[in-house]
Amino acid sequence: MRVVVQRSLESSVSVDSKIIGKIAYGLVVLVGFTQGDSIEDIEYMVNKIINLRIFDDENGVMNKSLLDVKGSILSISQFTLYGDAKKGRRPSYDKALEASQAKILYDQFNESLKRHGIKVETGIFGVEMKVNIVNDGPVTIIIESRE
Repeated sequence: MRVVVQRSLESSVSVDSKIIGKIAYGLVVLVGFTQGDSIEDIEYMVNKIINLRIFDDENGVMNKSLLDVKGSILSISQFTLYGDAKKGRRPSYDKALEASQAKILYDQFNESLKRHGIKVETGIFGVEMKVNIVNDGPVTIIIESRE
């Protein structure tokens, strides 16, 4: 499992020019799955994301977590995180998990975040979306559940 976490002042996701998910202060999390990912990967990732200290404290030091600042998450499925462009110019997506399995894990990921008290907004799995991100900082972190 691979995620790109971006600290955000405000962000939204649209499908067919209609906003379907929107957050104010919090994180945009782009989420990709690969073969072998499981509930253990999800729980590791959720714990890492909600406790990641990337929000400023009163001294301007990144020392607070999403839980500390009571932020929200805009969760966007993104199989292209497993794109491999080492050979040629067209990325291969062979390492991305098959869509029906990835959707199950994506739904479990979002439900796990909600069980931790996080407000979660999402896009729609498997459709073309437009994501508008106001990246704060900018702060962008890439996390993998396994080496």
